[in-house]
Amino acid sequence: MILKEKDKVLVGKFLKKIPAFGNLSNKRVEQIINDFTICTFHAGETVFYQTDKSSDMYIILEGKVKVTLLSEEGDEFVLTDLNQGDFFGEMSLIDGNPRSASVIAEEDSTFAVLERNRFLDAIKEDPEIAIDLLKSLVQRLRNATEREESLAFLAVHQRLVKLFIKLIKDEGKKTKNGFYLIKRRTHKEIAERIGASRESISKVVKKLVSGNLIIENGDLFLLSPGLFEDIDELTD
Repeated sequence: MILKEKDKVLVGKFLKKIPAFGNLSNKRVEQIINDFTICTFHAGETVFYQTDKSSDMYIILEGKVKVTLLSEEGDEFVLTDLNQGDFFGEMSLIDGNPRSASVIAEEDSTFAVLERNRFLDAIKEDPEIAIDLLKSLVQRLRNATEREESLAFLAVHQRLVKLFIKLIKDEGKKTKNGFYLIKRRTHKEIAERIGASRESISKVVKKLVSGNLIIENGDLFLLSPGLFEDIDELTD
């Protein structure tokens, strides 16, 4: 789908926030915007599958996606969640190889899509685009390494607390009594994000609930500040 004028404005806004394009002139950004197309996916639909031979880059204009790995047994492990303004698909964009993970729309979503051949044309004119995109890729690899360390060395309780810290930073609100509000997740959703079994998550959450460190309130979790004692990441 060709970009409408309102889509061009939105793509330009988010494109300037991507390190690979942030240092370009406004004129050059406007030229690159015209290389994008628009596509939409409904909640639950797969944008692309792991091992797919596609190589486009996507910017999320509206909606939310999860990036996942699927084991041979059918178990899903969620690598990360991405929201409006985030981008994905840059690895295949750079090397042209099949997808290393699957991406699934968690809600109805709209994307701006840049084909690999258009990207290659862009870096021929502006080689610094590739350098800056590689910097972004390296940062994501560092984040992945940190997550792997958590899976290797941290107990389920500790991994759960680290997940809560991330969710608080992404979406949380602090109440007057010091509790943190985040969207409630099912035990299955939590397990998929920290590499644990649903049964082990149920046991840990049940223990935290009984200790009033987690309060389940409708579609919200209320997280006690006591859950994060001796952790500096949430200090104001």
